[in-house]
Amino acid sequence: MKKIFLFFLLSTSLLGFSQTDVEILSEIKAYHSSENEKFSNSETTILEPKDFKEFKELAFYPIDLKYRVEATFIRTPGEKPFLMPTTTDRLPEYVKYGEVHFTIDGKMLKLNLYQTTAPSEDPEYADYLFLPFTDLTSGEGSYGGGRFMDCHIPEGNTIILDFNKSYNPYCAYSPRYSCPIPPLENHLETRIEAGVKAFKEH
Repeated sequence: MKKIFLFFLLSTSLLGFSQTDVEILSEIKAYHSSENEKFSNSETTILEPKDFKEFKELAFYPIDLKYRVEATFIRTPGEKPFLMPTTTDRLPEYVKYGEVHFTIDGKMLKLNLYQTTAPSEDPEYADYLFLPFTDLTSGEGSYGGGRFMDCHIPEGNTIILDFNKSYNPYCAYSPRYSCPIPPLENHLETRIEAGVKAFKEH
């Protein structure tokens, strides 16, 4: 009887989602699991030894599909390259590739997408775009230095932004790393309670 009730409860809870939403939720959960696996593995972790000994899992905000948005993509050709400040003296060169415009909770928002001027030789990153951002949770639940998202050049004029997959820069876990600081124009005047939270005292 208990098993039947649990099956009914699970089935009922899934009725509120389309199959697509169920697949998206599964994809986000798989991403969170892969991040935890990476941090838990001594060969792939970026944690300091003292933190690795105590590490169990990363803290994520609850998955919320309102933070997975279809944004309008606007290409901005002719932009001048610039040196992006980092947490160290390193100054990598980027160029603004385009803008994304979207709405969350009825608020119109915009972020810039950047492309490095020194692209990787790995073909997997040929269409890679860098999306660093801060929001009203920065320093108040999420890492104060902002978070990142991985994007790819879209084929059309829309792009999916999934803040549930936003992640911390490496320097949120260790001072050994040099991390880009999100430009001021990529600050969102809203709380993005999705993705990974701040890690301990770093």
